Amino acid sequence: MVAEYSDTTKGEWQQIIKDFEAANPTITVNLSVVSWTNIYDVVTTNIQSGTPPDILNLDAYSPYAASGLLYPAKDIVSPAVLSDFERPFAEESTINGTQWALPFIASARALFYNKTIFAKAGLSAPPKTWAELEADAKAIKAAGYIGYGMPLGNEEAQAEGAYWFYGAGGGYGTATSKITIDTPQNIAGATEMQKLINAGLTEPNAGATNRDPLLNVFMAGKIGMEVGLPQTVVQIKQKNPSLSYGVAAIPTENGSPFTLGVEDHMMAFKSNVDKTAAIKKFLDYFYTGNVYTTWVADEGFLPVTTTGATAMASNTELKPFLAALPYAVFYPGTNPKWATAQAALLSQLGLLASPQTNPSALLKAIQAKVDK
Repeated sequence: MVAEYSDTTKGEWQQIIKDFEAANPTITVNLSVVSWTNIYDVVTTNIQSGTPPDILNLDAYSPYAASGLLYPAKDIVSPAVLSDFERPFAEESTINGTQWALPFIASARALFYNKTIFAKAGLSAPPKTWAELEADAKAIKAAGYIGYGMPLGNEEAQAEGAYWFYGAGGGYGTATSKITIDTPQNIAGATEMQKLINAGLTEPNAGATNRDPLLNVFMAGKIGMEVGLPQTVVQIKQKNPSLSYGVAAIPTENGSPFTLGVEDHMMAFKSNVDKTAAIKKFLDYFYTGNVYTTWVADEGFLPVTTTGATAMASNTELKPFLAALPYAVFYPGTNPKWATAQAALLSQLGLLASPQTNPSALLKAIQAKVDK
């Protein structure tokens, strides 16, 4: 079971599986591609019914590891593959000295801005601070466009929140600390988010808008600014190659550099029938040769293996994101309470789009869910 990263995800996996099965005729790989909006519920339902996927591609793995559902990473890939993962990503996949998941892809976030819209609004450079972003969004709105795209739907609301929480000096905590939601810094970030929404500087109905559909609106030339991924560069090539755009650092309260680093994982679930030999063959095939780097490049992500990073070092389109990685912060993915926090953020953060919502009270309510 894999997450759907783009319109081409399914076809890419089908080709990988076809080639693998041709070389391994005794193994059959059944593919399930699930959208990010549904995959958490689908996995939970499958686990509860006793039919988890043999291999799962997802961001969070720690709840499954904590419940004893996963094979250790050393059981599902060869030593050569295991040692090829870059150390920071391997550490993000490790709990109490045991690596439970395989790093899959990495991503950094950056501000995409429409140069044509900026010119029409009289703007010459992207914003670095919240005050500059707000002023630019007002100028863009006056020019007849959406100032800033703020997707707070249930696809990835926790990421949009992170841009503002970490941008104010806050964040979600660490793997070993308490999950933090209702800190003064996070409340300041949520207050700024609501300020932009209430001023009409974002898309309509921001609380129910998801990232990918909104990025399509940006790619159609209707939004001045929106945070995107390396994958967005690939999608612009496919959907609107004539779009004039730039990529800059995410604006923060005081202009300090920051990016959200994201690592997704591969993991394998235990089952009554031992399939580890087949799982290992498939994952070894995926991570070696050019199979892995082709998938990463086609989807527009950053590689998590040493060999992959070497092979993709000359990709100029990845340079703005690679440059941001030294300032990256990550979700506290190995914290057992992060899954609860993420679920609450996905379902609740969109309430900021309502003028009746008090940002402080909302974050305190989410914190209470996590603590409980």
